[in-house]
Formats: sequence, structure tokens, C-alpha cells
Amino acid sequence: MTTTQRIEGTAVELAAAVRAGTCSAEDVVGAALDRIAVRDPALAAFQTVRAVAALAEARAVDGRDDRDALPLAGVPVAIKDIVAVSGEVMHGGSAALPRDAATLDHPVVARLREAGAVVVGTTRTPELCLWSATDSPEVVTGNPWSTEVTCGGSSGGSAAAVAAGMVPVAHATDGLGSIRLPAAACGLVGIKPGTGVVPGQLGRNDWFGMSANGPLATTVGDAALVLSVMAADPTLAQVRVPERAMRVAASVRPPLAGVTVSEPSIRAAFAVTALLRDAGHVIERADPQYPQRMGLATTIRWLAAAADDADEVVDQELLQPRSRIHAALGRRVRGFVTPGASDDFVRRSTEFFQQFDVLVTPTFADRPLPALAWSEKSWLANVVANLRATGGFPAAWNLAGFPALSLPFGTDPQTGGPIGVQLVAAPGGEALLLGMAAIIERLAPWPRTAPGYEVG
Repeated sequence: MTTTQRIEGTAVELAAAVRAGTCSAEDVVGAALDRIAVRDPALAAFQTVRAVAALAEARAVDGRDDRDALPLAGVPVAIKDIVAVSGEVMHGGSAALPRDAATLDHPVVARLREAGAVVVGTTRTPELCLWSATDSPEVVTGNPWSTEVTCGGSSGGSAAAVAAGMVPVAHATDGLGSIRLPAAACGLVGIKPGTGVVPGQLGRNDWFGMSANGPLATTVGDAALVLSVMAADPTLAQVRVPERAMRVAASVRPPLAGVTVSEPSIRAAFAVTALLRDAGHVIERADPQYPQRMGLATTIRWLAAAADDADEVVDQELLQPRSRIHAALGRRVRGFVTPGASDDFVRRSTEFFQQFDVLVTPTFADRPLPALAWSEKSWLANVVANLRATGGFPAAWNLAGFPALSLPFGTDPQTGGPIGVQLVAAPGGEALLLGMAAIIERLAPWPRTAPGYEVG
């Protein structure tokens, strides 16, 4: 590899080069900051760029006695602007949140830094992480693949930063699909770990247990490496392809009734299962048993989580109208958050995964939302658009707390943007999902970044 390629490689390659001393963390981080300066003005992926602080932290990595043992030595990472980064203000996509700088890192940020990663900035999110498009009254964050569709949400800023090659990996959070939806929209690998695998500490109660921290990356290997650091489980970094034939269920039935699934999403899901069949795995058409009240249960939690988060704001009137209405409704239904629907779905899903090792579904039911100023639209328009676009495919597994991963597979003939396919496994199945994704990555590789944003 040339020096430039080392500075612009995958997270796995960059960390190896810094550990070996063939390039410095300062050079790697400096190159990332240069790319951010050139590419971000057109995309608005970053809320805050930590140019001076990041270079100082990179020099500190270069001076660490244990540099040759750091799994993320010198790797530039972006952090979604919804967790604490010491010295930085957390905006949460809202003008209503307090503007005090954090004095301590969130546990996941602390783990990334201890592993040698350097935080180059924080990334944009829709207000309080409530929506599947990333925009605010000030700016619409762009999708590097297509000006027609959103980069997804709520981790859209992180996804845009990675898809545009500004950073090799980024932190994200997922309460109803907020890692997997941006991964699908931007052609990335995104994994939501199962409940308890990675420290949460997201809002009052992790959105009633639905929300989790996880990585966005351009390769399966990078996603595995970052997840292993977040989870403090080094075994996850070693991606292992299953040695026996897996029992794979293929399903394109949306969890939400009345939702139409687009032809490109259906074709992509079945193409992935055909690829796995050719690789020796056993494929069967089978739908999980989604309880009738599951959609209502997730919606109540979505509303109630907004109410909990809105209770922390400085001035309710500073919230966007769509979010203020969402939170107000959440206060009315908070008392209806009960474990019944989630317990029922966990029981049904546990039985399902006794028959199958992996479930394959679309990530989006329809295409990502149009790239518009959704913050200016009504609450009802936002809710209906979000539900129709996703069909509940990602959200179901937040309710269950099961691990789920989205990976790219093909492009949409209408928009030219990538299509995402979701893999789901039983609790403890993160390594299995990464191994199955690695098979697909090997047989049907995808571009690491969007056209025009290539890196070495």
C-alpha cells in the first residue's frame, strides 16, 4: 500500500498501519479532517468538527506506550450527536436541549478512545432521534449516493460521513431502525446488537429497552472490529464464516399491516437468499409471527420515549412542531407501555429461531424518504411517511431486543441508490450475523463509498 492508501484505507487497515508504525495517527486523522473540509460542506453530515482537538488526540495516540496493541489505533471516528463527548455540546438535533459541554465521555465513546480511536467530530441527527430522515430547520443532510432520497435517520449524519469516505467508521444508535435504515440508504453495513451487548445509557431508559449503540462501516470486517470494541468483546472482531449449513428463513411480509413492499426490496431479499442457497445454506420461505398489537406497542414506545426525552429540554416551545406533538401524545400514552406485547413477540421469535438460524428481510419496505425539509411538515405527514417507508421491518427487532444487521445488495433502478437487506438472529447471534454478511460480501461485493467519494 502507498502512504496515501494507508491513510485512506479501512479501519482494519489503518489501525494495522498505525500499530506497525508505517504511518502515524496524526497523519491518518489529518487526512480525514482534510476530506471532511472538502466534502462535508455539500452534505452537512457533521454537527461539530473537532479539528484542533482531534489532531492533539492523534498525537497522544502516537505517544502511547501500548500503541502496538490498540485495536483502533489512530482510526478517525465520528460520533452521533446524541451521546456525550467530553468537551463538546450534545445538540441532539434540537434547539431545545441544554448547551452545556459534556464533562465525561459516554461509556461507548470512552471504549472507542481507550482502543485508540480519535473522535474527529459529531454527526447530525433529526430532533431527539425521532425520525427516519435527517434534517432540521437549518439544513437537510445529503445522501452521498443520491440527491433524491434522504441519507436515512436517525443516524443519517454518521451514515453520510462514512458513505462519503470522510471517516471509515462511525458510531450510531438504533431505537426503531436508526442504524440499519441509514446503512440501507447509504450502502453501508450497520449492526444493531442485541439487548445488553453494548452499554446503552440512551435517554431515560434506552427507549424502554428498544435503543442500542452500534457501528456503521463500509465493510463487514470494520463493523465487526468496532462492535468488538463497543461491546468489550474481542472475539467479535474475528469474523468467522459458519462451518455448517445455516437454516435461513426468507420473508418479505412486513410487520405492519397494510404496508406495500417495493419490488426492488423484494428482489434484493430473495437474491440474497438465492446467493446463500448457492453457497450451501438451506433456504425456506417463512414469516415470523408478528403479534397484531406489535405495531401499536412499538408506536406507544416511540411516543413515550419522545416524551421522556422532551422532559429534559430547556423550553418546550423550542422543539419543532412535529416533535412537540409527538412528545405531547407520548405523555398521554406513557402509562400504556407494558411488557405484554414485547414478551409475546420475544416468545414467538424465540420459537421461530429454534427452527431457523437467520432471518432475511428487506430493510426498507419502500425507498428511503425523499430528501426534503421534513421538519417543516406536519406531525401526521412525518409519522405516515416513516411507517410506510420502513414497514416495521427494522423496528420489530428493537421491540424484541434481537440483533439485526443491514447490508447493501444492488441498487434501486429508480434512484440509483443502494438497497439494503436485513439479517436477524436470536440473542447472542451478532457473530453469526457478521459471518453470514461476510459470505454475501465475498460473493457480491459492494462499493465502499458512493460514486465520486472513493477512497484508497
